This record gives sequence, structure tokens and C-alpha cells, in this order.
Amino acid sequence: MNYATIKYYDIANGPGVRTSVFVSGCRHHCPGCFNEVAWDFGYGSPFDKPVRNEVFASCKPDYIAGLSLLGGEPMEPENQRELVTFVQNFKALYPKKTVWCYSGYLFEDLAAGRVGEHSRELLEQLDVLVDGPFVVGLKNLGLRFRGSCNQRILAVGPSLAQGAPVLWDEGSVE
Repeated sequence: MNYATIKYYDIANGPGVRTSVFVSGCRHHCPGCFNEVAWDFGYGSPFDKPVRNEVFASCKPDYIAGLSLLGGEPMEPENQRELVTFVQNFKALYPKKTVWCYSGYLFEDLAAGRVGEHSRELLEQLDVLVDGPFVVGLKNLGLRFRGSCNQRILAVGPSLAQGAPVLWDEGSVE
């Protein structure tokens, strides 16, 4: 798996200060995408052990709220297996920090395992999922943590427990 970029001290992709990993590879090709360069699975650099360790180290300070996964598309089947292990390791290191993931796929398809072999397994490691493709006609710059009003911010644990999407409430789940 390759990554397009890593943003340290990011405040745009989830609550608090976070480290955001932008993976490479996306088949959605949403018109108006802010990160078209990351559609190519070969773009960027390998997400190897030294890079993973750098990300882990960046999250150590108490003021870092967690990790955000974006892209490209973290939920592409080619990215899932590596991200499952990465997020499991992150959660072992930082059990009180949150993991957010941005995906053009819908929660229902990920939870049902219809998007690659490890989509459900990766989903189970997340705290919050921002799901749905970016739709330029529904773009709204006033939205928090998403680009278009069709996208949902979901609390993953409660959503999996109920078997249906549960909207994230900033006061209950980060």
C-alpha cells in the first residue's frame, strides 16, 4: 500500500489535533474531488514500517486526539488488510485515542462485507466513519468534517450494535 501524504497536527479531519494518513488508490473518482492525485494506487510512497512508526510516534503526545484515515480510499480492497493491522497496532498503543475514517463507500456495504475481504474487520476497528461519496452538487463549505451534505458522520460501535447507521454525537463518541 502507498500513501499520498501524512498531515501532522491536523485539525480539519476530526475533533481535536490529529495525525491524518492519506492513502493512495480510489475507484470512486468523484467529480470535484480535492485529492485527485491520490486516485492512483501507485502514487506516493510505500507505507512501510519506518513510516508507520513515525505516525505512531506522532500520536504519542496527550494533546493528540487520534488518527484519521483518508485518501484516496482507505476502504479499497487493496488497502484494507494493511490498514487493519495498522489500526489494531494503533489501538494497542493508544486505547483512549480515536480512529476516524473517511470513505466513499456506505456503512451498510462495509458492514455487510461487500467491499473487499476485510471491510467489516477494518470497520470494527474504527470509532467514527464519514461515509458516502463526495457529490459536488451537494457541496457545503459550512459542514463540519465533511464536504457534501449526503455524507454521514457515524458512530461505528453503536452502528454495528444496532445493525443500522447511528449518527455521531460529538458529546458521546469521538
